[in-house]
Amino acid sequence: MIFVDSGGWFASAVTDDDDYEIAKNWLNENKEPLFTTNYIVDETLTLLRARGENQKALQVGKLFFDGLLASIYYLSEEDIFYSWEIFQKFADKDWSFTDCSSKYVCEKFGISQAFSFDKHFRQFGTVTIVP
Repeated sequence: MIFVDSGGWFASAVTDDDDYEIAKNWLNENKEPLFTTNYIVDETLTLLRARGENQKALQVGKLFFDGLLASIYYLSEEDIFYSWEIFQKFADKDWSFTDCSSKYVCEKFGISQAFSFDKHFRQFGTVTIVP
């Protein structure tokens, strides 16, 4: 199972993104199941809309909620608490709270690969970045 971050989703959806070709090709070739969180879905759809990609946000949202892109994990209250612990512990990093929740979820489920273009995932030290 491979965790997918919002940067991977965004790059694969927006044709003028610098990483579009890499992202699209990797998604087309990947055979492993994809996994993401409700926080990543939120971040992805918000980013698409904020960058003027409203139609793309609606299309990607439909694919998410129709179950066609990845398994979506919905963070529990306990998950949020542990994400907050990570956020505090790594206060020297500029990780977002969503980054911290992603780190926690990857560790919780033993996910060792992440499809991401976010440098913060490299800093986690617990996942290998693909592509």
